Amino acid sequence: MSLRHAVLAALLEGEASGYDLAKGFDASVANFWMATPQQLYRELERMEGEGLVQARVVEQERRPNKRVFSLTDAGSAALHDFTAAPARPTAIRDELMVKVQAVDSGDVGAVVEAVTAQLAFSRGKLARYERLRERLLGGRGEEEHLASGARVGPYLTLMRGLSFERENIAWAERTLGVLRQRLAAATEPANTAG
Repeated sequence: MSLRHAVLAALLEGEASGYDLAKGFDASVANFWMATPQQLYRELERMEGEGLVQARVVEQERRPNKRVFSLTDAGSAALHDFTAAPARPTAIRDELMVKVQAVDSGDVGAVVEAVTAQLAFSRGKLARYERLRERLLGGRGEEEHLASGARVGPYLTLMRGLSFERENIAWAERTLGVLRQRLAAATEPANTAG
């Protein structure tokens, strides 16, 4: 998958500026695709040049004019072709997992700090996803939304993000328990020897 496919999918919600897309990525798409605003702007320019999106200028008072983008027929066709192709297996590159893998030969305290930071990040992300979930449901129950919502894709991907962050939290809490126990055991002989 490329960034362009994530952008095309995000534009299914309607036209958006690069800024709006960056905010939207951070709020919803970030659970499965990360991109910086600079990457988004560059990709939007390329996609416009290839005819996948079109831009129009919106004049604003007291602010600079902004460009808003929308899908073209070619962009919709490209997104359709993308969904028809088999998905490649997910490749995970997680620096924290390498640190945890090497913790027995490394700085356990530093790894505890890294896992603690990941735990805080995941809790914050889960809270944002829960707020997004409430907005998407709009007072309806989940089953009602899934049965009658105009678009279910954003909710289905949000469900995956919620599940992912819940698992990250459970893993981090368990890992911290184990590592803190190891730290306590490592310092215990030094404390009792004196």
